[in-house]
Amino acid sequence: MKVIDVIVAVLLIVGGLNWGLVGLFQFDLVAGIFGGQGALLSRIVYILVGVSAVFQALQWKAIQRRWGLAESHS
Repeated sequence: MKVIDVIVAVLLIVGGLNWGLVGLFQFDLVAGIFGGQGALLSRIVYILVGVSAVFQALQWKAIQRRWGLAESHS
């Protein structure tokens, strides 16, 4: 699970930085690197970032338990 968590974190950082660049400078780094928003590689990166966000959202309770943040009801 640790490898998946690291991959998800990296993809979410890439996505966040890309959105920051779009917001600040109207520059889409992913599109710039991979040949435009419609390019296959760009679309794959966008999809992987979106899947990572969904994965992270679904793992929220497990993450809280791992971090010791979940309330214990004992």
